[in-house]
Amino acid sequence: MTKSKVAVPISKELYEKVKKRVEESGGAFKSVVEYIEFVLEELLREEEEETPFTPEEEEEIKRRLKALGYI
Repeated sequence: MTKSKVAVPISKELYEKVKKRVEESGGAFKSVVEYIEFVLEELLREEEEETPFTPEEEEEIKRRLKALGYI
């Protein structure tokens, strides 16, 4: 089953940069679309994996900022 696709316009300059990366990838990516999908999926995955500071870490940060005179 294939995923449905939508068109997302990007600048010609960005397209050419990505196309060069695809060509230099040694066959790791077959197309600009494949490369862009990979990069976006990785970026979203990284954002999902980021964990906020624990309450203890937040208090330590506030203490340090206060000691430096920022708050």
